[in-house]
Amino acid sequence: MDIRLIWLAVGTFAIGVESFAVPSLLPQIADSTGVSLTQAGYLVIAFALANAFGSPVLAALTGTADRRRTLTITALVFSLGAIGAAFSRGYFDLMAARIMMAFAAGLYTATAQATGVAISSADHRARAISVIVGGTTMAVAFGAPLGALVAGLVGWRGSYGMVALFGIIAAASIWVMLPAGLRGAQLSLRQRIAAVALPGVPGALLTTWLNLAGAFTVIIYLAVVTTRSMGLAPELVPAVLLAFGIGAAFGNAAGGQLADRIGARPTVIAAAALNALMLVGISLVAHLPGGIIGPAFFVLILAWGATGWAFPPAQSSYLLGLAPNSAPLVLSLNASALYLGIASGSLIAGLVLQFGTVNDLGWVGATLPALALVGIGLSAIRRHEARPSMARLG
Repeated sequence: MDIRLIWLAVGTFAIGVESFAVPSLLPQIADSTGVSLTQAGYLVIAFALANAFGSPVLAALTGTADRRRTLTITALVFSLGAIGAAFSRGYFDLMAARIMMAFAAGLYTATAQATGVAISSADHRARAISVIVGGTTMAVAFGAPLGALVAGLVGWRGSYGMVALFGIIAAASIWVMLPAGLRGAQLSLRQRIAAVALPGVPGALLTTWLNLAGAFTVIIYLAVVTTRSMGLAPELVPAVLLAFGIGAAFGNAAGGQLADRIGARPTVIAAAALNALMLVGISLVAHLPGGIIGPAFFVLILAWGATGWAFPPAQSSYLLGLAPNSAPLVLSLNASALYLGIASGSLIAGLVLQFGTVNDLGWVGATLPALALVGIGLSAIRRHEARPSMARLG
């Protein structure tokens, strides 16, 4: 494996720490900035939308720029945004800092994946992308609970200081390790978006959107679910995140292996189905006898991390199979669909808390991957019905 991929992954790790630690910090942020929990959740929505829509635009604008310079600058801008968040004086200052970080994060991720493909041989491109995406998985496994732990010790602003440090390390490492002169082909925004029309891609992107939206209906308020729904102590939130992260690390590896062995599509379907079941389980476990809730919740969170994070590598593999000659494009679109899912799930969760209860988050979230499965089933039926017609035409 090319060691340079590791340094590219350090940047995605820093981005992932910020993205996945913030949900556990929302209660602290709400108290500190004087807003409601739902309004604090808008910080996640703003980041996700800025990332989703900013990434393809910025990638098109910087397509022919030196990638070492682009990656270094975006990592530093991301760190500057984290410092701004740490020293923000109020809710809107924090919102502006997070939007700045989101634009930098989207461009960094898209450029890092394209760079990983460029410096790898043709038969190792998927592996290169998996290493870079693995930085996000490691952030879920270890960065998010570490961020929650730091926030418990020194407050949520200290977590942003930690994120800034990771971003600076990534910038320095990339500047030293990557060669100068790596440039991409000039692709317009229209060319990038045109990848959406490739056969099978629209349905796959919709599946990503719905599956992540369902998961983030709970993930964004996992700290609240832990303390209010399950009745556990706030000090246990980092342990819950760690259990989820350990499951995610295992699921990421297992998802890639299963996609190779049984096929990417069956793995995607199984992961989406299990995601729906686990989300329903989160709503149900709160109704167990008091002494069982804690252990059952930890087991469920561990299993949910494993099944939920089996989805991303399998879905990436499926998209690569659909459009092997447009890998960077479809993967960047998949990242946009992922962040749109995060935004949608966060918005839905806020509405659930406004009009329902914390216990409703799980079953409401479960309806979204269930809809994705319905869509997959209908697509399979249409393809099956189209085959006899094509055979007759032949």
